Amino acid sequence: MPDIFINSYIGMNNKPGTRIASGGATGGYTVRMAFAEVASGLSDLCLCLGVEKCADCYDEQTGAATPEVLNAIAYSADMTYEYPMGMMAASSYVSMVNAHFEEFGSPTEEQMALVSVKNHGNAMNNPKAQSPMKITVEDVLNSRIICYPFKLLDCCLYSEASAALILASEKKVKELKVENPIWITGVGAANTDCFIGNRENIGRLYSNIYAAKVAYKMAGLEYEKIKDQIDLAELHDAFSGQEVISYEELGFVPFGEGGKWIESGGPFKDGELPCCPSGGLIGCGHAVGATGIMSTGEAALQLREDAGGHQVSIEKGRAISHSIGGPGAAYAAIIVMENEEAKK
Repeated sequence: MPDIFINSYIGMNNKPGTRIASGGATGGYTVRMAFAEVASGLSDLCLCLGVEKCADCYDEQTGAATPEVLNAIAYSADMTYEYPMGMMAASSYVSMVNAHFEEFGSPTEEQMALVSVKNHGNAMNNPKAQSPMKITVEDVLNSRIICYPFKLLDCCLYSEASAALILASEKKVKELKVENPIWITGVGAANTDCFIGNRENIGRLYSNIYAAKVAYKMAGLEYEKIKDQIDLAELHDAFSGQEVISYEELGFVPFGEGGKWIESGGPFKDGELPCCPSGGLIGCGHAVGATGIMSTGEAALQLREDAGGHQVSIEKGRAISHSIGGPGAAYAAIIVMENEEAKK
């Protein structure tokens, strides 16, 4: 129970605290819980803190940490059928990507490689990113296979890191005279069957679409027009193909059109809707417990026009952050934000 020690270390004794554990969606679920805490009036200020500690894992046989870390993550899969057959994070998403490809002919290996090129490239302008690289589609396609069709450069770097945000009530924002605050206007979260074999269509990330529709409606936005109502999206891109499918599930493009959209340049930094201008998980690294908080913070920096070298154009004053976790995106969370201009 590391949260007990964290509470003491940061001076939170005699104050309420809640530990959230939702895999890669932990950060998004934490922001959602903090929003509920403040919006309900229970608290005026709420600290969201995400931490990932993995370097202590060690595989004695290989002499490396990675196999044991991946094994620990795999315990979230179905332990009766899927885990014994070798279900890991990459293979769970590969099964979904392959099923999606079988239905729609997308995403292709080249289309997924474009996501890697985009996000590693965006990371070059983010001083906090861990995997900044100038690479080509050919570099991605020629990197070693992890789990077909995912190559090494299609995958995020698992990482140790932490991230924090402070959520405040409107009353507290005025009291503290906060300059250029960013307002959360919509939150959505959804779960789906943890056993991938039980799903109606394994090529779909159902939790994404459910969470998105709830968050958009709460924020007064329209699912069918969302691409024209926001300036950017920080997506959960643990694997490149996952991002392509999310374009569709989150309403940016029709189903089956995500691959064509990345080919058109739509989600690039200067495209019609920049996705992961920070570099995302592929460019920044994936600290599972902290990633969703990082993504929300990055979107907020963009809306404040304070993102430095990876700043995108802000016209509508709105953005979303997205996090998913568990086997095959069993959890999903969407946070919708807007700046002061949009709030007016």
